[in-house]
Amino acid sequence: MDTEHTAPDHATPEYAGQLHHVELCTTDLELAVDFWDWLLGALEYEPKNEWAGGRSWINGPTYIVLKETDTDDTFDRHAPGLDHLAFHAASRAQVDELTAGIRERVDSTVLYDDQHPYAGGYYALYCEDPIGITVEVVGPEQ
Repeated sequence: MDTEHTAPDHATPEYAGQLHHVELCTTDLELAVDFWDWLLGALEYEPKNEWAGGRSWINGPTYIVLKETDTDDTFDRHAPGLDHLAFHAASRAQVDELTAGIRERVDSTVLYDDQHPYAGGYYALYCEDPIGITVEVVGPEQ
């Protein structure tokens, strides 16, 4: 499946400075796709591309790629490299809905639950995807 979208795969000057794309790797594509399709769909990303070894979703000029890898090296967010991905939420209610959804899932957990929803000092969800990547969804001030 290859869907058409208006956002180009190449840089567009009007989006200068905004995030273009992020690529994530997993050894269990099916498990990871289930999580990311659910989360990104809730954040208004739409399916972009699908191929034997991966998927992608798009929202405006930004897209997220999930691809299968054959290495079993584990992700360590405390090592040099990516610490977490943070997304804007449309509302605090959306943060709450996503938090409830994470609590129902068996492939993810709410992080810092004892401090939720103010673990970072502002209203947000912190959770972990099935492969250990920390995801943050930040709510507006009010």
